[in-house]
Amino acid sequence: MKRAYVLIYGDVIGVFFRVNLRKKAISLGIKGYVKNLNDKVEAVFEGTEEKIKEIIEFCKNPGFTEVNRVEVKEELYKGEFKDFHIVH
Repeated sequence: MKRAYVLIYGDVIGVFFRVNLRKKAISLGIKGYVKNLNDKVEAVFEGTEEKIKEIIEFCKNPGFTEVNRVEVKEELYKGEFKDFHIVH
């Protein structure tokens, strides 16, 4: 299992990015969270390497808004999440 800390930059605030990312993560069986920061979105994903790659590709090309940059940092898998949720 893998864990990734991800920052997503672009037109990602106020366009239902978090909601759509949550739907995609749940469909892939990924656990973690997503939340808005001042000018970007932060997410933590835990799942298989294949599914993590797939959700990161979704972050880069969500199909409904423009993403300028995605930063990914691999972290040690912790298994601390029961589901994927939006942090408000």
